[in-house]
Amino acid sequence: MTNNTPVSPRSLRLPLPIPLPRPSDDVRDRVLPLALLRERGVPAGRAASLCRPGGPWQQLLPGVYLLHSGPPTAEERLRGVLLYAGRPGAEGAGRDVPVQPGPRGVPAAAPSDPYGSAMLTGLAALRLHGFSSSAPPPLALDRIDVLVPRTRRLRSTGYARLIRAHALPRAERIDGMPVAPVARAVADAVAHLSDADSVVALLTEAVRGGHCEPTVVVRELNQSGLLVRQYVVDAVDALLAEGRTLAEGRLYELVRTYGLAEPLWNVELRLPDGPRLGGVDAYWPDQAVAVELDTRAPRQGGWWDDDAQWSDAVHKREQLERLGITVVHLTPRKLRESLEQQATVVRTALLAADDRDPAARIVILPR
Repeated sequence: MTNNTPVSPRSLRLPLPIPLPRPSDDVRDRVLPLALLRERGVPAGRAASLCRPGGPWQQLLPGVYLLHSGPPTAEERLRGVLLYAGRPGAEGAGRDVPVQPGPRGVPAAAPSDPYGSAMLTGLAALRLHGFSSSAPPPLALDRIDVLVPRTRRLRSTGYARLIRAHALPRAERIDGMPVAPVARAVADAVAHLSDADSVVALLTEAVRGGHCEPTVVVRELNQSGLLVRQYVVDAVDALLAEGRTLAEGRLYELVRTYGLAEPLWNVELRLPDGPRLGGVDAYWPDQAVAVELDTRAPRQGGWWDDDAQWSDAVHKREQLERLGITVVHLTPRKLRESLEQQATVVRTALLAADDRDPAARIVILPR
């Protein structure tokens, strides 16, 4: 029997379309993870349909959407890779997993940091730190490196290259994004460079630009196992030479800016008709005060200076002090960050000479 009952107009009504999030001037509203879209009423299927050819959206990375169809900006790419690497439940990307309720059915609060523990590293991070000549802008990078915990169950995909670490450094915030410290970012960048000239340029800019000390960079290279590559070792030698040159320049500035008496520069001390006592970077013979720049750096398997060299340095200092010579150790970092304070340290040592017994007679030779 045929039912000729007219179809109710009510039954022809279609569900009202879900209002879509609109992009804004704030990049955080233009690059959104799937979890946040679902919270705003856009399920995974709807988001995928909007990213079809000719659609208004595009998918930057699995589970990360850009709410416009134009080319992504550098900041959009950076935030996209952070959202991909840092979102919770990333190993289930692409699946509609409902948000788990909190106590008594209250929806769990979103993490305070949408990027979790992920942080930018490598060349993209260095660009954010202010590197210019040796780090290309993010738009020019085929891959953007992001540092994640070793246990993160994610794969590198698209332009996102994941670097896993047993222990993450403390991230720095630049433009609201977590970024690895300079030394760690340098090491992660060097790990993917095979051009010796590029490595030298990167390490030189790190030191010459005042971004970090050579010893800190070399420590990271050592911990990353990169000092087995000969071109990296050669670049480190150039880096340490660059760091010492800069430190010597700051020592000259310290003496002349803060009105200290001019010392004898780069001399070797010896006992009369006896063994050499070692070289010092500056020496005031009337006050028997010596300054040494401590530019030691770590190397594969230990310190850049081996145990014998370390013992020699300790022995030299003890021997000089037994002869009545005051030895002031200055590091490149202290000279860079607190030059006036280091000048006070040296001046105090010079003024205290009158209260000490005269030093033993020594021979001073150019080094």
